Amino acid sequence: MRILLIGSGGREHALAWKIAQSPHCEKLLITPGNAGTATCGTNLPYHVTDFENIRQACIDHKIELVIVGPEEPLVKGITDYLISDKALAHIDIIGPDKMGAQLEGSKAFAKAFMMRHQIPTAAYKEFTLQNYQEGITYLQQHSLPIVLKADGLAAGKGVVICHSPFEAVAEYELMIQRAKYGEAGKKVVVEEFMNGIEMSVFVLTDGKHYVILPEAKDYKRIDEGDKGPNTGGMGAVSPVPFADKSLMKKIEERIIKPTVEGLVKDGLEYRGFIFFGLMIENGEPRMIEYNCRMGDPETEVVIPRLQNDLVLLLKATAAQQLNTVNIETDTRTVCTTVAVSGGYPGDYEKGKEITGIDKVNPEDSILFHMGTKVKDCKTVTNGGRVFCISAYGRSVFDAAEISRMEMLKVNFEGKKYRMDIGYEFE
Repeated sequence: MRILLIGSGGREHALAWKIAQSPHCEKLLITPGNAGTATCGTNLPYHVTDFENIRQACIDHKIELVIVGPEEPLVKGITDYLISDKALAHIDIIGPDKMGAQLEGSKAFAKAFMMRHQIPTAAYKEFTLQNYQEGITYLQQHSLPIVLKADGLAAGKGVVICHSPFEAVAEYELMIQRAKYGEAGKKVVVEEFMNGIEMSVFVLTDGKHYVILPEAKDYKRIDEGDKGPNTGGMGAVSPVPFADKSLMKKIEERIIKPTVEGLVKDGLEYRGFIFFGLMIENGEPRMIEYNCRMGDPETEVVIPRLQNDLVLLLKATAAQQLNTVNIETDTRTVCTTVAVSGGYPGDYEKGKEITGIDKVNPEDSILFHMGTKVKDCKTVTNGGRVFCISAYGRSVFDAAEISRMEMLKVNFEGKKYRMDIGYEFE
């Protein structure tokens, strides 16, 4: 097959790495890609929301399968745009349409979906400028802590946990009155705070059937011990040691199954990945949020454990034949550690030369590029999260130790990474 993968992060490098291994992949193009994806296929120069040039690339390169990696083009309707063109009628697209992508694009939409289909989640209310004063009264009377979420996409920064009514009202005002998150914060979802430990479960659905991929746990905080500001993710592990058969059965029966059935009942077109962000308390799962794509850096531990041919898996998804597929999983643990630019998640510089990439041991480790590019024949930094190293091991301790040791081999000015990914399981 001739395949186009849309995106430029570590998720896309991991997907490209896996797709390129398939004998069913005749040609792989990635747009815009990064320095790592360029080793798996051919990068194109188009931004993920440059729909017209992506459409033309599909025609020029005789693309048969399109995989949409990030959320932004999905929420903005790239699937609808491509399937509406008769010249692209033969192309299969992995990624929901614009309405299906609202599971991630609107937290209010997602919460209403959960309530409608009786999926366990935190109690909530939503507020806009129209019922602004009602929201202030609600916040002042709410139990603590209080969770405020900008309704739309806010680059992972639109969630605030407030520990006093004063703090909550101040954040609420910043979101709605002062446009702290722009259009994304014009509607605010207020939720009860959930205690427990987070984990992520991933499903591939063809709109009727689904398969469950390996689960993962990621680490959002910049500093060790889960301290400091949130990031896009500083590392991840898979499998999750506490995710036993009993818990996974509860997750499937109470959350995954009613979600896929809910998509059908609501008439939503959905062929692609669903990310379930879960809170586990005393062995009981509740939904935090949906994503309409794979997570990053979770993909970098999930995909290395997937033993199926990814191209065949995606073809079955497009053909609505996932009921004929069994997922095969590597029993080893995979841990990934992310290297970030100095100053991240605040201001940081780009263009720092990266050295030592070729020194990573390919027998038990994989370096996935995240924010990189090639400039003057050198690989340089091009983002806040620069690369990650995923390592196989017999346990979380083994995999994490190998990942950390390999991380010492690859350097750039200002490099920072956490030494404690998977710490609570070691």
